Formats: sequence, structure tokens, C-alpha cells
Amino acid sequence: MGASPSSLDPPYHLQQEEAEEANSINGGIEGSNEKKRNNKLKLIPLIFLIFFEVSGGPFGEEPAVAAAGPLLAILGFIIFPFIWSIPEALVTAELATTFPGNGGFVIWANKAFGPFWGSMMGSWKFLSGAINNGAYPALLVDYVKRVIPAVSGGLPRIFTILFFNIILSFLNYTGLTIVGYTAVSLGIFALFPFLLMAGFSIPKIHPNRWIELGDRHRDWRLYFNTLFWNLNFWDNASTLAGEVDRPQQTFPKALFSAGILTCLGYLIPLLAGIGALDVGQEQWTDGFLADAAGMIAGNWLKYWVELASVLSVVGLFEAQLSSSAYQLQGMATLGFLPKVTGVRSSRFDTPWLGILVTSIITLGVSYVGYENIINSANFLYALGMLLEFASFAWLRRKYPGLKRPFKVGGGFVVVALICLVPTGFLLFVMAIAGKIVFAISAGLTVLGVMGYFLMEYCKRRGCMEFSKEEEEEEAAAVVGAGEGEGIRGERV
Repeated sequence: MGASPSSLDPPYHLQQEEAEEANSINGGIEGSNEKKRNNKLKLIPLIFLIFFEVSGGPFGEEPAVAAAGPLLAILGFIIFPFIWSIPEALVTAELATTFPGNGGFVIWANKAFGPFWGSMMGSWKFLSGAINNGAYPALLVDYVKRVIPAVSGGLPRIFTILFFNIILSFLNYTGLTIVGYTAVSLGIFALFPFLLMAGFSIPKIHPNRWIELGDRHRDWRLYFNTLFWNLNFWDNASTLAGEVDRPQQTFPKALFSAGILTCLGYLIPLLAGIGALDVGQEQWTDGFLADAAGMIAGNWLKYWVELASVLSVVGLFEAQLSSSAYQLQGMATLGFLPKVTGVRSSRFDTPWLGILVTSIITLGVSYVGYENIINSANFLYALGMLLEFASFAWLRRKYPGLKRPFKVGGGFVVVALICLVPTGFLLFVMAIAGKIVFAISAGLTVLGVMGYFLMEYCKRRGCMEFSKEEEEEEAAAVVGAGEGEGIRGERV
């Protein structure tokens, strides 16, 4: 059942005229943009960046078996992509190709509901990303302490976490293209041992182990948090859409390919480990996949999986840091943050201040307990996703005639149905969060509201320089109709 756009919105023919004008603007700069495309993300690096935004490999899927047994763990990683990952990826593909600019979901919420909700989307998603990224340096130290026990606590641990933050942040500073091809190498290295594990497991597999229910006691919070943690963040790469070569064509292909890679990356080792090994589900804790590889093929494969898990953490950190930094740059371009936030390095063309700010926040979060990091990131991300699904549906009603290079089929009813099940799951995940998570999320939300009004006050008083309204409109026009070049921020 369709719906007419708001009376405040331009009629269809004016929307088309605006699109044509934007196309002409983009055509005028096409020659200069052709030179820039050599430095833009191509399809393969984007696939692996999305892969690391979402997954990074099967590391961390083991608690699903411990929480609910073999059968429910397998079913979870089969069914959950259909009720969560695919809808999120479809929404991302449509909106990222319609508005392919740095900032991603911030642009979508702003276009749908105005600047306040655009700012809240930015706050929720940025803080979620920073919290999420804070887990990775701590994980790296946990791996290192197996070899060097001295870094397990105290000042050695603090300085080791600081060292990893500095080194990995500098790699991000050297350029998104370098980060992208680094992700390709890390992804291949992280996934290949599980193909070998699957091959060695075939003679040992007993299919009846796949349908075992396990213990009757179920830890549903751990089970759903594990699925959610391992299969979300599909939209994170949208924040750097302005850095992608021909995003209207590239993004849908990259999302589809990363989706296949991610799902198979979880299912293959899960089926191999459960089917080939007769072990209790309580043994399926974080890191058990390395032990499983050793039991199936020998210690050589166990050590490979352990090394792969370390390098996967590097890929996860780099992908998330890129997403958060380019989100800040996009928000500066759109006038949500001071203009200085979007400055770029004259040497590497990267948003160095966005990288620095994100890295400082990540460093602080790195010293928080791992469980609190996961739960807080999930809750903040859930808030942002509720707003994102609402933006997706409302933009369909608000701008029915808008050109969409990739469009989810069906009318408004289909759009609503696509968002319905994921929305229900988001509300469930939020409902089972603990009191501490509620308190932290409420506090950070209040901080986001205060940040919005502070920025508005600074605009009125001229305390700091913000992007002018004409620049914002030009950026939106170029981004909406062209190849996502837009205004990319100043260089210093």
C-alpha cells in the first residue's frame, strides 16, 4: 500500500529536475574525478573491509555452542543471516548507493528526519564503533601474554595496549587503499586454515552430532549476543562511501560477496568442529577453534589458527577505525561537527584528526572489561539501527521519485516487512541487556543530545567554523547524483 510524500517535500518533477541539475554538476567535475579514482577503493578491498567490519573470521562463534548446544548454534548461523544480516545489507545497499557520501547512515537519518536525528545517529554509531574497537587491542594483549606472561597486568599491559593502538592507528593514517589491501591479505590468511580444517575433518565427521541438543540449560543472553556480535555492522562501510570507486555499482556487489564470505566463514568450521569431534559443549569457549583444528589435523594447524586469530584482530581494528574516522569527516562536511574535524593529511589524504580522536577514545575503552564492551556496543548499535530502519522506510515515503541505483523490490508494505523482524530482534536484544548497560547507554545518549545543542550554540555564536549551508547542499547534490566524490574536506 503506497503513501504520498509530505506536503512540505518537492513534487516528483522537481525532484527529477534537482537530480538532473546534480548530474550536471557531477559531470562538470568528472574529469578531475577520473584522476582521483586511482586512489579510491576498488571492489576486492571493499569486500574484505566489509568482511572485517562484520566478522573477520569465525573467531568468537564458539560461545554459541556452549550457550545453546550444537544444533541451535548451527541453526543460529544459518537462520540469523536471513532475519538480520540480509535485511541490514539490503537497506545499506539501497541507501549507500542513493546517498554515496562519507557519513553514511548520518546522511540517511538527516535526510529522513532532520539534523537532530542525524546528529543522534552519528553519536550512537560513532560511540558504538569506538566501544567496539576498544576490545581489539585488549584481545591482542591477551594473545601476547600467552607467549610473554609479563604483559598480563599492571604497567606492562597498559603500555602494550598503548603500543598496539599507536602502531595500528598509524597504519590507518597511511591511507585507505593500503588498509583495504592489507585487509585482503589478512582475510585470506585468516580463512584458509579453516578450509584445510574442513578438508581434514571429512573422514571423521558423524552427521548425528550436528543435531544434538546438548544441555537443557540455555544461556539465551550469551547465545543471542554471540549471534548479534558476529553478524552485525553491515552498514559501517557506508561511512566511507565517498572513498569508493563507482559506489553505485560497487557497493551492492561488495555487500553480496562479503555476505557469502562471512556466512561460509562461520558455518564451515562450525560444521567441521562439531561433526568431527566428540567433546562436551562446555569446551566450546573463546579460542576453542584452534584446539579443534589441532585435534583434527595436528598442532601445525592449531598454531596457524592461533596466528590467524591475532591477525584477524588487526583487520577488525583497521576496518572499524576507518569507518569511524570517515564518519567524523563526513559529519564535519555536513556541518554537524566543526570544519576542522574533517581535515585531511596533505600526504596521505586521510582524515587524520578523525583517526586521532577515534584512537584516543578507543584507547580509553581498551581498559574496560570485555563483556561490558560487547554489551554496550550492541545496545548503542541497536539504538542506531532502529533509527536506520525508520529512516529507510520514511525516505521511501518522503521521496518516492528519487533515483535509486539499487532499490529493494516492492512497495512500502514490503519495505515495512523487511524492517519488521530485525526491529523485533533489536528490541529483544535491548530488553535482555543488564542494568549497567542501560545506565551506560542512557548516559551516552544524554551526552549525544548535549553535543547536538552545543554544536548548534557554537554555530549561532560563531565559536567555531562549520561548513556553510551552500557547501552542504553542494556536497549532497554531488554525492546524491554522482560517483560519491562530494566535498572531501580540507587538507593540512
